[in-house]
Amino acid sequence: MNEDTPSLDFAITADQAGQRLDAFLAEHIEGWSRSRLQRLIEDADVLVNSKPVKASHKLREGDEIDVDLVEAPAAEFEPEDIPLDVVFEDEYLAVINKPAGMVVHPGAGISSGTLANAIAWHFGRRGVETASVETFRIGIVHRLDKDTSGLIVIAKDDQTHEALGEQFRSRQVYKQYVALVHGTLRETLGRIDRPIARDRWHRTKMTVAANGRQAISLWKLRHRFEKFTLVEVEIKTGRTHQIRVHLASINHPVVGDATYNEGRDNTIADINVRNAVSSMNRFFLHAEKIAFVHPKTGEKVGFESELPGELSRLLESL
Repeated sequence: MNEDTPSLDFAITADQAGQRLDAFLAEHIEGWSRSRLQRLIEDADVLVNSKPVKASHKLREGDEIDVDLVEAPAAEFEPEDIPLDVVFEDEYLAVINKPAGMVVHPGAGISSGTLANAIAWHFGRRGVETASVETFRIGIVHRLDKDTSGLIVIAKDDQTHEALGEQFRSRQVYKQYVALVHGTLRETLGRIDRPIARDRWHRTKMTVAANGRQAISLWKLRHRFEKFTLVEVEIKTGRTHQIRVHLASINHPVVGDATYNEGRDNTIADINVRNAVSSMNRFFLHAEKIAFVHPKTGEKVGFESELPGELSRLLESL
């Protein structure tokens, strides 16, 4: 999810009880179709009393609804001839190596320069002046934060999109990231099983909270530096900012992540390293590997992406 993804909260009153969840949301969220809201519910971006439910769920007095308006659609967007690093492509799907700084979806005031604009051009929309987000299934199956680089899967048709989406929802997709964190981790591997919720006071941030959604991250040591640690992180769930929040929660925040590392970048003693971190203009998190079952062939396929240059240069400075 992008960092600027808006969210809404509702508390159900007595006169609202008995309504279907999707009907209630369609009535109270302006500019979102009922079908799009049903997709949010299906993807567990809508929680009732901190739990995912079905669109047909009947609301009760006192229910608390938390809605993440994921991929908030712009009314229309233009396919753009933006270069793409295509790692794999066949007639059903593609795997793209997304650079840091690229937003995945149009919305929240961003209508150009996104991955959606690029794939709308490259995968079948050439020559089309505008495309409606509601009527054109872009095919982006999952999400990466704006400043996270790495692998992202694109479906070319609705059937493939749904099959891949089900694999993500049922946690059958292997997703491995690489991150550089502050401090030296003593163990060689670990498991972080801490629920994540939206921060009550800073709505663009997430936090570990007892009433949040279950989130599981498995980390493994790759290399220790004097005051930093390079780790591999496999995520079993796909919560917003999950790796960044989890690593910060064990006091080893991601290098370059001003949102969650509480100014740790500014305390780096080595001026060369501090300058290298500043020059990245991003945080050190890269979606390095992904593996899933190809929906058409039934074969397990896996893909890998090398660290981009700015991250490799920082490691060299260490």
